[in-house]
Amino acid sequence: MFFNRFYKSSFLLITALLVSAAWTNTSAQQQGLSAEDVAETRAVTSTVMSPDGAHVAYTVSRPPVEDAPRARSSSELFIIPSQGGEAVPVITHPQSASAPQWLPDGRLAFTARLTDHSDQTQVYAVDAAGENLERLTDASFGVMQFTVSADGSTLLYRSRDPEPDDVRESRELGYDMIVSSAAPRAVRLYVQELNGQDARSLTPDEWLVQDFAVAPNGDEAIVRITTDPLADFDLMFSELYRIDLASGDYSLLTDTEGKLGPIIYSPDGQRIAFLGAKVFSDPLAQRIYVVNRDGSDPKDITPEDYDGTIEWIGWKDNRTLHFTAVESTRTTLNEIPAGGGAVNRLAGGGLEIFRSISPDSEGSRFAAAVNRRDHPGEAYTGSLQDGSFLRLTHHNEWLADRRLGEQKTVRWYGADDLWMEGVLTLPVGYEEGTRYPLAVLPHGGPEGVDLDGWGTRALYPAQFLAANGYVVFKPNYRGSAGRGSWFTMANHRDLGGREFEDVLLGIDYLEEQGLIDPRRVGMSGTSYGGYFSAWAGTRYSHRFAATITFAGLSNWISFMGTTDIPVEMSMTHWDLWWFDNPGQNWDRSPVAPLTTADTPILVAHGLADERVHPEQSIQLYNFLRLLEIPTDMVLYPRQPHGLVERAHQLDFMNRMLDWFDEYLKD
Repeated sequence: MFFNRFYKSSFLLITALLVSAAWTNTSAQQQGLSAEDVAETRAVTSTVMSPDGAHVAYTVSRPPVEDAPRARSSSELFIIPSQGGEAVPVITHPQSASAPQWLPDGRLAFTARLTDHSDQTQVYAVDAAGENLERLTDASFGVMQFTVSADGSTLLYRSRDPEPDDVRESRELGYDMIVSSAAPRAVRLYVQELNGQDARSLTPDEWLVQDFAVAPNGDEAIVRITTDPLADFDLMFSELYRIDLASGDYSLLTDTEGKLGPIIYSPDGQRIAFLGAKVFSDPLAQRIYVVNRDGSDPKDITPEDYDGTIEWIGWKDNRTLHFTAVESTRTTLNEIPAGGGAVNRLAGGGLEIFRSISPDSEGSRFAAAVNRRDHPGEAYTGSLQDGSFLRLTHHNEWLADRRLGEQKTVRWYGADDLWMEGVLTLPVGYEEGTRYPLAVLPHGGPEGVDLDGWGTRALYPAQFLAANGYVVFKPNYRGSAGRGSWFTMANHRDLGGREFEDVLLGIDYLEEQGLIDPRRVGMSGTSYGGYFSAWAGTRYSHRFAATITFAGLSNWISFMGTTDIPVEMSMTHWDLWWFDNPGQNWDRSPVAPLTTADTPILVAHGLADERVHPEQSIQLYNFLRLLEIPTDMVLYPRQPHGLVERAHQLDFMNRMLDWFDEYLKD
């Protein structure tokens, strides 16, 4: 097996792979993105505009550029004038800050763990110059989320109960058993006046508060709660309660079904809007619901013919809502009457990709984290009058010295002649008339979506592959977000069926366009994308020369018994329980057709993954090995459902390139 040369230390491993990649395609490696470039990319992740529109606060993900042991990213906080200028650092590496929010008095609040002040994450505030730091909370077990009422009177936060002393002392003596029936530690909602008073807990012992919104005058809140710590309950069985902040009295706001998203009060506090699922089996909370303050007259105001996935909502005024949405491979900002009606686009639909906005108090401008084909997320401002954008930050200026592969949205007809779209990246230095090897990078979910903006990251290194001579294809197959509830549910009871045919027909389309060599097609995906990659290498072995699966599903039946989301996966994707149709679950498992497969498959997984248990990869690898199908397995210690440490990110990208080069080029 050619991976036997991966030995000794990670330093030697990475060095050897980089030398190999440079030897294979020296000019492309010098001109395009390297694995180190991908790992060192910074991205603005959130923005908030001050109410007066003068400043924008933003967080930026700072990668661990040094080779420190187990190095991870941190989140830095800056303030910049909204017309552009010098950014003022507020919290920088090695400390992290998140969730910035402007207070009515002009200060900026945020959460951070600042060891000089507290050993727990607390809420802090600074002035618009980034100075005069003040700690606002003293949560004994840290703040998980916070918000301040519009009138500035009330601060709310949620925090988990500390571990009881006797439990902690027993655990330190080795009694650290994990008992499923043990009562979970409550996640409570706390309220405090912004005048130095102590915080008060409002919620019952059995509640796990997952999200909340506070009324503008600070007299009440809406909380989204569960009573079970399992991920399935948060995803599928949470409820909305209205709670009086003075008395603590609470009542169910309204009946809901399935997934729930953000919650927000109207400016006068008389109505509440939230995102929810169309039906219990809808994979996403992608529709706008409006309900009166007392819970009466709930209504889904999303037009039935709206083909988009709504992700963020905000009130323009008491009669109108703003929302951002994914529409195919683009994003848009829109408005809609609170009682329902026509959707009016205000901005977006072009090259700027953004998932939410932060408007000023006048409703004339907004801030957003925007990425494009040529750069990751940066802080922008936009106009609510003409939809124009102004870029404020440049955190990756070195990108100007790199060549990127041309990127565009492509459309083809999938199964049942249903049109599909995806994102195509051509090799750096592409020559028309040349057929290139193809790397298909299917997103996860399956309700994920690939957008026509910056789409390069460690597990999906599109421009890194383009720099090394590959056409890269990211298909939005049926089941993806971006085209409404009907499309995300179009793969129900048929996972691995027509949705995969959509991808195969997309590959055929690229062949018809003269872009690719059909004999040199590979696939690499993560999670559900990893399932696609395993399925490609077994069921469709005749179509794929090599595949790579990271955290992928290989056996639907054992997956349902080991994942933390058996209900969510069964109800919103299969739309039936596996034990009601075990035959199809086995037939659509990548391990089922292995005896007729011969595609080389690289198997990788994080050992701390609770979503897709590592046994899924171990099972696939063992079966491949026993059948003498070319394979190797890489297990990453400490990594969850993804890769968060720099050394592991570099290792995976270089292994991906080496595996594809071995089987798609040589």
